[in-house]
Amino acid sequence: MATSAISAAQKMQLIKGERHLFSSSDDNIVMKQILATHSPDGRDVDARPLFHLVQDILQRATPTLIVTQMEDVEDTAHHPAVVGMLEALAYTIHRISSEMIYKCTSGSDAHATTLALFNMLSSYTWDAKVVLVLAAFAVNYGEFWLTAQLHTVNPLAKSVSLLKQVPDIIEHTDVLKPRFDTINNLIKAMVDVTRCIIEFRELPSEYISPESPDMSVAMAHIPTAAYWAIRSVVACAAQITMLIGLGHEYVSSTTDTWELSSLAHKVGNIHEHLTKQLALCHQHINEKKHVEAYQTLVRLFQTVHIDNMKILRAFLYSKDDLPLIDGTSKKRVGVDVLRRKIVMFFISDLDVPREELLVLVQIYNDTHQGKLERPYDIVWLPVVDRHHPWNKTKEETFNRLASMMPWYLLHDPSLLDPAVIKYVRDVWRFEKKPVLVVLDPQGKVVCPNALHMMWIWGTLAFPFTSNREEALWNEEIWRLEFLIDEIDPAILGWMGEGQYVCLYGGEDIDWIRRFTTLLRRAAQEAKIPLEMVYVGKSNPKERVKKVVATIAAEKLSGYWQDPVMVWFFWVRLESMWHSKMQHGKTIENDPIMQEVMTMLTFDGSDEGWALISRGSVEMVKAQGKKLIDCLSEFDNWKATVEQEGFIQAMTNALLPYHTTEHCTRLILPGDTAPITEKVACNECKRPMEKFTLYSCCND
Repeated sequence: MATSAISAAQKMQLIKGERHLFSSSDDNIVMKQILATHSPDGRDVDARPLFHLVQDILQRATPTLIVTQMEDVEDTAHHPAVVGMLEALAYTIHRISSEMIYKCTSGSDAHATTLALFNMLSSYTWDAKVVLVLAAFAVNYGEFWLTAQLHTVNPLAKSVSLLKQVPDIIEHTDVLKPRFDTINNLIKAMVDVTRCIIEFRELPSEYISPESPDMSVAMAHIPTAAYWAIRSVVACAAQITMLIGLGHEYVSSTTDTWELSSLAHKVGNIHEHLTKQLALCHQHINEKKHVEAYQTLVRLFQTVHIDNMKILRAFLYSKDDLPLIDGTSKKRVGVDVLRRKIVMFFISDLDVPREELLVLVQIYNDTHQGKLERPYDIVWLPVVDRHHPWNKTKEETFNRLASMMPWYLLHDPSLLDPAVIKYVRDVWRFEKKPVLVVLDPQGKVVCPNALHMMWIWGTLAFPFTSNREEALWNEEIWRLEFLIDEIDPAILGWMGEGQYVCLYGGEDIDWIRRFTTLLRRAAQEAKIPLEMVYVGKSNPKERVKKVVATIAAEKLSGYWQDPVMVWFFWVRLESMWHSKMQHGKTIENDPIMQEVMTMLTFDGSDEGWALISRGSVEMVKAQGKKLIDCLSEFDNWKATVEQEGFIQAMTNALLPYHTTEHCTRLILPGDTAPITEKVACNECKRPMEKFTLYSCCND
């Protein structure tokens, strides 16, 4: 058939014809015919290896064809079981190939040929039908292009190519290129649809049933997809057959080119729809798997184990043999290095406070120095929001944090399974603030958050159990050494020398100037040795830095240059509060709790405050205005200093300034949701009202 380019009117007629071909009513009629042929007898064909082989043939036969998800055919198609299956299917594939060639050369229309193939394959499943027809086409298509590739170098191929008119076709490649491009586009579309049909068949039935909404919608569309995929194979086979029969002159049949393009568009739309439905099915499966994995974690933690391996493998991704990095050697290691050890999960996002990490690293490095083996190990579990893409900035942050950590850590945050993230959020109450969960050598949780103990006592809290925490509190009294700990050794030295020590805080620089001047004058007149140290506020940010700069410039008092010292001072007080609350202590039944509450309410106010101490336990403290008023009247009570001592004299002098009119604020960072008990005011002992404060960029 040799004609010139078709007219616009003919083109419109073709478009109308295609619209009719792909109309819904036409599809319904066709599908009734196709469904009538479907009578599977239970035989099971593993379509995946055969599909891989077909992909390989199509890829090698047509280098310009883009076939996605290519896999190594050597590892699959040559497996003995697969070879046996292919031998059993070889006759069926040959029959299909012969049927297509016969129908294409005898003038049968595409639908009749497609229907004949469905009748031939009535006993197979939908995925097997499509793959078998695609395999039959691949044999013919592969033979054609194999002859084309070898006809110049192989005498046998040369002779065969003459019969197939290959030299004539190759000679007119430039003319035939649009035709082959169209064929290639259609082949890609039908390969994509075939892959989708196979993937639906391979979905695990234990996680998604044919009756589930997403799966049932997909199953309703699989016959239609199978029909149009096979119909496309028939169209491509007809093209190759006619090229062999008519040579390059066949290119003039523009009608066929339009049909191929229309089919590619149709099959492409089907693939797009199936892909969306497949994604919904995978989402359903993943949700079921996450629920199952979460329930497995719950059961694991409820079970007694001989060691911690099951728990750790469930948390640290069992599919990876070396999921951890040793923070010291920076080498990849397996979970076995933690067998029967006390393991502390340091759980955080990528926004770890610098001060927190530095102090924890120092405590960890100071642990049992000189011993061969540390009695516990820390493992960092980085919780990353998977709804936001992993980018270069996150990668750099992760690497920076990892480089600072001397303990074990996951080498890839994606190894933390969503079920694990749900568990640490739901059960261990991790939100934003880092937590340190302690597991004993058998994997049992002995402390849901040991950070409070770690900040208060460091490694003295080992093995970080609730009983150990209670025992440490029973040994403790409120004293300056406990409040300061090892934050500032100079203060402990002053205490040993019998000096008076004043710790003070706040952000009002005018109050600080007045207070330090008045206190220094009172100390001089009372002839007592005094050292003053500014300890800032619980948020040592820009405002505190400015105050420190002023104190240093004007030589008002001592201060802590390192913001980490200020942070650690306040975080220890907050940790004391949390620890006491978890043990059911209140200001009514626990004197240390009362002192901690006083310090925290000082910090929560807008005023300055001060604590003056001599020795371990002799101390007086008050808030800003009371201190200024009391020290301004020092001449009225300095006579009692020699008799009562400075601390007691100031304590008595402050009494008249006590007022029942007050507003006390207790501001604590982090999640206090687990604490349901009422908190009493340290001043009037009445229950405090609870508010939620969201704070950001206070400076």
